[in-house]
Amino acid sequence: MARDDRAAAPAGRKGVSPVLAVLALLLIVLFAGLGTWQVIRLQWKLDLIARVEARVHAAPAPLPSRTSWAGITPESDEYRRVKLHGTYLYDLTTPVQALTEQGSGYWLLTPMCTEQGIVLVNRGFIATDLGARTRYTPQRAAGNPCANAGPAADVTGLLRTSERNGAFTRTNDPAANRWYTRDVAAIAAARGLAAAPFFVDAAAQQNPPDSPDRPIGGLTVVKFPNSHLVYAFTWYALALMVAGAWWWVARRGDEPSNDERHD
Repeated sequence: MARDDRAAAPAGRKGVSPVLAVLALLLIVLFAGLGTWQVIRLQWKLDLIARVEARVHAAPAPLPSRTSWAGITPESDEYRRVKLHGTYLYDLTTPVQALTEQGSGYWLLTPMCTEQGIVLVNRGFIATDLGARTRYTPQRAAGNPCANAGPAADVTGLLRTSERNGAFTRTNDPAANRWYTRDVAAIAAARGLAAAPFFVDAAAQQNPPDSPDRPIGGLTVVKFPNSHLVYAFTWYALALMVAGAWWWVARRGDEPSNDERHD
């Protein structure tokens, strides 16, 4: 009896599982979508870097008015150069642990009385061996702390928004005077002050004559990690790899089996 090769051939093909095809399609869409998201993030990061660079190198502007404090945000105001004129409340200084190019030590956040109100100023960095935590014990303001302030000082610096605890940051302990982030609201509350919702990183400048110490200013690191392009290439490469693997499997599935070749 004659053999129908046309009917027998398809039965010998391996075929491609529909489940495998759907899974491959989903992975391709997922990886390509993640790559596109990284491209969008890259553009956002480049815009952010450009904005910050422009702010850092601009001429210092007067301190924002008190009426605008509530509207200050990281997106619109972080790293703006500002200038202040006022008097420091050195007794209410808060030491915040820091790690800088100078080594480990503390930032010294000191309230400054200005015409707009009290603003926390990061006067700079001092090394651990200078004993900041024992020198600046936790104190609270009594009455109007600006009534008997000392000599006035001029400060130029970068406006910074309040820091938050990160995934690997220790939690502030106001009672023990242990501070790990420059949390403006928490520091102001611990010192009994009504202060601005931001602080100012002082630039490298001469310390006022009445300063009880000589912190090093101007150590603000203005640098943003930008690996989005690498991530985008990685995700797109994974999408191409999955597409290539699926094509290879599909092609193998369409090849005739050994029995068909021998027939």
